[in-house]
Amino acid sequence: MPGGAYSALSGMRARLEELDRLAADLANISTAGYKTERAGTRVAERGEFASALDSAVDVVAGQSRIDFRPGTIATTSRDLDVAIEGRGFFVLDTPAGPRYTRNGAFTRRADGLLTTTQGEPVLGESGEIALGKGPITIEADGTITSGGTVLGQIQIVEFEHDTDLVRESGARFRAIAGATPRPAEGKLLGGALEQSNASVVDLMAKLTEVSRGFESLQRGVATLTNDLDGRAIAELARR
Repeated sequence: MPGGAYSALSGMRARLEELDRLAADLANISTAGYKTERAGTRVAERGEFASALDSAVDVVAGQSRIDFRPGTIATTSRDLDVAIEGRGFFVLDTPAGPRYTRNGAFTRRADGLLTTTQGEPVLGESGEIALGKGPITIEADGTITSGGTVLGQIQIVEFEHDTDLVRESGARFRAIAGATPRPAEGKLLGGALEQSNASVVDLMAKLTEVSRGFESLQRGVATLTNDLDGRAIAELARR
């Protein structure tokens, strides 16, 4: 195979990985608190071929980074919806340990606990929060009241570096080993949700760009492997 075909194939593979990221963003465009992910590409030196992709390539996908910029906050008027204005994450109690999210679309479990829609407790400053059955109000500091009675205070935390968190799924993250959360100073807005920070317009433009780049490289590979090889064979046949 001509050497240039390897470069084109590596570019195609890098674009396929970018298409996967774009597809994930589009699938979560309506997920509250979702954060988009960005990544570039890097050169794979000839000596790195085997270790990078077990094939002769010239370009590989670079390290991706989660874009934690806040999304637009939309009013829902639902008393169990809550958005974080500023830095911070809600803390979820899961069987796998603490998990972190900015998706504040909470619900009241059958036993009265404040939970995610998957039934995982949302932690307060003193542990799980029992809501009871009455209507509730969420204050800016996370204090939850019902009928004048304080039920608990929603805990929000932050990390020193954005890279301290890795995506587990959708809008849920886990902390890397050694990363320690600290109290966050963000304010809570009851009856509101933070929208995904992924833009449909930007995603469609990027999707078009990546798709066209993939198609161009695909045509290049076809030219190199079919047309040029065919001409070489025909020329050798004449001799």
